[in-house]
Amino acid sequence: MIELIPAIDLRDGRCVRLRQGDYNQETVFNDDPVEVARQWQDQGASRIHLVDLDGAKAGSVQNGEVIRAIVKAVDVPCQLGGGLRNSETVKNVLEDIGIDRAIVGTQALKQPHWFREMVETYPNRVALGLDARDSMVATAGWLEVSQTSALELARQFTGLPVAAVIYTNIANDGMMQGVDEGTLKDLAELAALKLPVIASGGVTTIDDVKRLLEIQQQAPDLNGAIIGRALYEGTINLPEAIAISQK
Repeated sequence: MIELIPAIDLRDGRCVRLRQGDYNQETVFNDDPVEVARQWQDQGASRIHLVDLDGAKAGSVQNGEVIRAIVKAVDVPCQLGGGLRNSETVKNVLEDIGIDRAIVGTQALKQPHWFREMVETYPNRVALGLDARDSMVATAGWLEVSQTSALELARQFTGLPVAAVIYTNIANDGMMQGVDEGTLKDLAELAALKLPVIASGGVTTIDDVKRLLEIQQQAPDLNGAIIGRALYEGTINLPEAIAISQK
């Protein structure tokens, strides 16, 4: 089984999608993200993935009111990434806003000791956001690319109670072109570290879901997939995909 997690990307309080993380290639799908969250819950989602795009760019949460409203409106847990770069912000989203999992990307690379501290303070509630371009970690809302590989960064946190490693190949994100072989290889290698891995970016059709299920046969720690644009454009039907993912 793979948990399929619908994504809601927030910008200026609206539900949008970007292509390859490019803020200039934005599509607005809905002006009411709260209603969208309810819709995914009604269709069987067991978790919702939220991204504060403004927060990722600014380095602090920018869509707090909308995020709080979504958490209150649904009964399923929500996870949040984008701009979570200090202890106060992580504490705020987990303890005050009610987010189930805080996803940290940039600061895990820049301050690995701090990330370890957060994981140990909030066991199984802090996830590692691994956003990669050509397998190298990208940071600051994907505006910068480091010289550290995704696998190398993840390896630093093995054995810790990390909630999940969420791996996104930026080249695939929002492009509706499917999950490529290189990404599948990266996912299998990450799962081999015995960290819970969630695929993100490029899941476009039911066939992509099936390919992830095949990878899971050899890499059982691959246990989730985030789906974004494909749900909004109708190339994946969520209830159908969930039924297949649970077989």
